[in-house]
Amino acid sequence: QVQLVESGGGLVQPGGSLRLSCVASGNIFSINTMGWFRQAPGSQRELVATLTSDGRPNYADSVKGRFTITRDNAKNTVYLRMNNLKPEDTAVYYCHAYYHYMNYWGKGTLVTVSS
Repeated sequence: QVQLVESGGGLVQPGGSLRLSCVASGNIFSINTMGWFRQAPGSQRELVATLTSDGRPNYADSVKGRFTITRDNAKNTVYLRMNNLKPEDTAVYYCHAYYHYMNYWGKGTLVTVSS
């Protein structure tokens, strides 16, 4: 079992920045892929960014150049630095981990971009 706990969401003005964090805990040795998805009201959950344990990132086109995903493998933690935030980035952001052929999700953290 893997437990994921997100933090760092909140209210920010357009053009602002936030950093999300997600800590994985449980009886785990090494998680292959960790990342972030988001779900806006009335929309499906979508990929934001993922990062493999050997450092290969993948970004949604809508966030390329603005968001950066990093991870600390020793701490089983993944981060999402979000710059130049736009109102359309408003969503609940979910941490995701793929481990031992199973998908795990956090409960989500709300990011609201509004003036």
